[in-house]
Amino acid sequence: MMRYPSFHRMPYMGVFHVSIRFMLILVLAAGAILVGAAPSQAKITGAIITTEGGTLNVRSGPATDQKTVGTLANRANPEVFCKVRGEEIDGHVRTSSTWLRIGKDRWISEAYVTWSPSQPVPWCSAASKAATEARVTTAGGELNVRSAASSGASRQGGHPNGAIVGVECQVWGQQVDGTAGKTGVWYKIGDKRYVSAAYIKWTAGVPWLPWCGQNPPTVPRGGNQGFIDTHAPAAQASDRATGVPASVTLAQAILETGWGRGALAREDHNLFGMKCFGSPGKHAIGCRDYATFECSPTGGCFDMNATFRAYADVADSYRDHGELLANWSRYATAMQHADDPKRFAKEIHKAGYATDPKYAEKLIGIMDDHDLYRFD
Repeated sequence: MMRYPSFHRMPYMGVFHVSIRFMLILVLAAGAILVGAAPSQAKITGAIITTEGGTLNVRSGPATDQKTVGTLANRANPEVFCKVRGEEIDGHVRTSSTWLRIGKDRWISEAYVTWSPSQPVPWCSAASKAATEARVTTAGGELNVRSAASSGASRQGGHPNGAIVGVECQVWGQQVDGTAGKTGVWYKIGDKRYVSAAYIKWTAGVPWLPWCGQNPPTVPRGGNQGFIDTHAPAAQASDRATGVPASVTLAQAILETGWGRGALAREDHNLFGMKCFGSPGKHAIGCRDYATFECSPTGGCFDMNATFRAYADVADSYRDHGELLANWSRYATAMQHADDPKRFAKEIHKAGYATDPKYAEKLIGIMDDHDLYRFD
């Protein structure tokens, strides 16, 4: 069983160690695709590889840090099964974060694809990789389309039970208890047109949908220094806004995400394992379920599902984390030593931020090794 880099605590739940574990719903978040037979399904024709004359790499997953498993010549016509959200690519045709599955463990960026004729491409099921469509599932009546993610928003028409609707992305809104479940997720199906996910079932399983307005998944570049250079501005902005030392914040992000390689950080820009407790809060844009593996300090480890905050970008994650430390009374002593990063690290550990007995020591080691103090 593949496991992601461990988080050393969860905000509001300092008694736990947490790691994101591999699960079917996260095959895309992991930056890898499960191995298995390609499901039988209709293939979509009309895709034309369009480069400047060279070949296009075919990857084992929807990002350029995934293995190259082949190439396609300019003007080639691959058959397409479905699409996913992946690394944003500035290609010859367009800038796009959409990747197309063209076979078992074979993906190409749509940034290098033109269509003739234009073809709608369904989402890929996260679990099976099969093309999956959103089907209206009511008790028989019509599903209202709203102008915003709320049943109180103006009605923009409706869809009958059994209808297939095209989903662009998802947003967080009013919680609805419907025939497909209870959720605060709503699907955007057009300009100012939303339907509650509580009345939608997917024909081949739920896809890994993007949040509307969310930055594409991050792909770690430039090694350790690349992570520091990319994240230092967000840590410094949080420092200015909340007083939490940027050096400590950066060290925590490094330790808790494995230098940005963790699924939660990569997909939903959550660097600190911030959980949802019924609401994403004021800085996150939604809540998404992940499977986790947690260990209690009193002994015993167990698998469980938990709901984590999804952010539009990493800056919002840093700000949310900073406000947690700055405003929660248990960290008041630490905030009194915000001008001393080493003491600050020891105080948040003492206050219960992590159960790892060497947590503060590890943070200080990272700060020393990479001279993160220069960002305070």
